[in-house]
Amino acid sequence: MLEAVVLNYLADKISVPVLMEMPEVPSEEFTVLPDEFILIEKLAGSKRNHIRKASFAFQSYARSLLRAIKLDEEVQEAMDALIELPDIYASKLASDYNFTDTEIKRYRYQCTYDITY
Repeated sequence: MLEAVVLNYLADKISVPVLMEMPEVPSEEFTVLPDEFILIEKLAGSKRNHIRKASFAFQSYARSLLRAIKLDEEVQEAMDALIELPDIYASKLASDYNFTDTEIKRYRYQCTYDITY
């Protein structure tokens, strides 16, 4: 499952929590929402001639816009190197933009990647 591969890979490369869903607070893991974290979401997937492709969004949350941008750059650096994994053939940046979350009042930057595996 590519989602688990990407989650585990980023968790090893990024200095903040990397999650697949918005954390519930309070919980055993988080008493409050972390100041900084990365949220991963698979957007789409396809398969043609035994070649699989998937699009992912990576949302970098932080207390300041500058820090959200820096986290986004960390994610991009890690995702650009995703091809070091044996079953990944390509990892390409599709877009990168400010995506501030007005609902929870947190700065957020988002990059999307197209992965071939």
